[in-house]
Amino acid sequence: MADLLVEPQALASVAADIEQLGSTITGANAAAESPISGLAPAAADEVSEAIAKLFGAYGRQYQAVARLAAAFHDEFTAALASAGSSYAAAEAGAQALLGDSPLTGNIVAVVMGGSGNPIPDSSYVTGVLNWAKLHYTWNGVDTIFTPENLYPLTGTKSLPLNISVNEGVQILDATIKQQIGAGNSVLVQGYSQSTIIASLEMQNLMNPQLTPNPPAPNQLAFNLLADLMAPNGGLLARFPGLTLPSLGIDFYGATPADTPYTTNIYTIEYDGFADFPQYPLNIFADLNAVAGIVLVHPLYPHLDPSALPPGYSLEQLPTSPDYTGNTNYYMVLNPNLPLIQPLSKIPVIGQPLVDLLQPDLRVLVNLGYGDPNYGYSTGPANLTTPFGLFPHVSPGVIAADLATGAQQGVTAASHDIAAEISGMSVPSIPHSLPTIAPPSTDGFINHLETVTTNVTNAFSQALSTGYGVLLPTADIVNAALISVPAYDVNLFLGGIAQALAGDPMGLVNAIGYPIAATTGLLIVAGGVEGLVVLGAVASIIKDFTDLIP
Repeated sequence: MADLLVEPQALASVAADIEQLGSTITGANAAAESPISGLAPAAADEVSEAIAKLFGAYGRQYQAVARLAAAFHDEFTAALASAGSSYAAAEAGAQALLGDSPLTGNIVAVVMGGSGNPIPDSSYVTGVLNWAKLHYTWNGVDTIFTPENLYPLTGTKSLPLNISVNEGVQILDATIKQQIGAGNSVLVQGYSQSTIIASLEMQNLMNPQLTPNPPAPNQLAFNLLADLMAPNGGLLARFPGLTLPSLGIDFYGATPADTPYTTNIYTIEYDGFADFPQYPLNIFADLNAVAGIVLVHPLYPHLDPSALPPGYSLEQLPTSPDYTGNTNYYMVLNPNLPLIQPLSKIPVIGQPLVDLLQPDLRVLVNLGYGDPNYGYSTGPANLTTPFGLFPHVSPGVIAADLATGAQQGVTAASHDIAAEISGMSVPSIPHSLPTIAPPSTDGFINHLETVTTNVTNAFSQALSTGYGVLLPTADIVNAALISVPAYDVNLFLGGIAQALAGDPMGLVNAIGYPIAATTGLLIVAGGVEGLVVLGAVASIIKDFTDLIP
């Protein structure tokens, strides 16, 4: 443990040195005992005999003191060795409790990109490694290529998620083995889609059939941002067992919490991919999560956790009382609800409107996570937590929080309006109108030909972009009408089995779980479709605005 100054190995070494020194002195004392204790008189006279007796007495007294010193030395050596052993045991116990197996040797940070970013640039690498600096230092950085495709969000012709992830796992596995084979320790830095790659690699390393000789715990560690497989919040862990073949999306489950490798997982509150609501019947929470996918999920490379903006704060999440694993979970509290954040861009009334609505809306959104005070599930972060039906919150608590929120909203909006009024000024009017030069007729025909070509190309590109939206739309509809209902049937049958086993809540779950899952998944699907359409519209608008000189 780097923060402690006592080293058990040093204590043991010192004890051994002292023991050897004591043995040498004891041997010297034994050799000198006879000469200094049995001193013969120099002559037969009384004076010589008296002197011999005197020095012999001194010798015997010295031997008595030496024996006491030897006994003290033996006890001191034993105590020192025992202290070293006790401290080593205490340190080992603390190490196990902290779940910290620090990397040793030459450390290389292996950095992967996120969806749509297969080859990270230097600014991205610096941004994501700011999070790793909280716990690690390294000697070098290895930025690796991984596909990072997510059809249809990364393009209508891009790879589906499952194929992209499978290729990424192979690349990461080969990189880890190469670095460790070269004598280095590896810190894997993942973000967004690459957290899935890292999580699946953990599973493979823990499978003795796939990896008979895995890296040692002090050779490998993971630092994950926006983990889609976070046990209690990751979208891919909220709906276990779901697959959407038409989109190539598998809900892989949770990042292993029992990995032997030190792992730190960071999530920003309201990130819809990494902090999805536990109770998806709450439409406010679902819509806010979809907005969080757009507005919160991209923030990680641009935030420095050691210098967060005002209103943001970093907290470590609790785990189950019996958890002794090596994973630490952190949440960055977010002062803004992404659902209404765009309203702040409206001139004059935007920010007052946000401040008026946000306190009460935050209560309603947070209920989707189980507690009106938190925008994340407050259960143990290490436990895989699927979606549920209803939070256990008293209606009286909700009413009180809404009343308080309404008062806070009115007060904040009033302050905003007052500040807006005090800061207003009358714009100045120019004294003269600008002159407009008459158009030149030179090259009119050539210019007309160029305009005709550009307009034709713009229309062609717009049509291509427009019908390109049809395929992902069809695939999303396929998932909504076939895959999600099939998942609902399994949920229904699971509830019936629960009821037949004697639990009456099974009947409630048989009806409620399919409705809850469908609500959350269809809102996410609608959000994805909306992003695809908006992307197409933006591309078409750009095609025509590029015609303007």
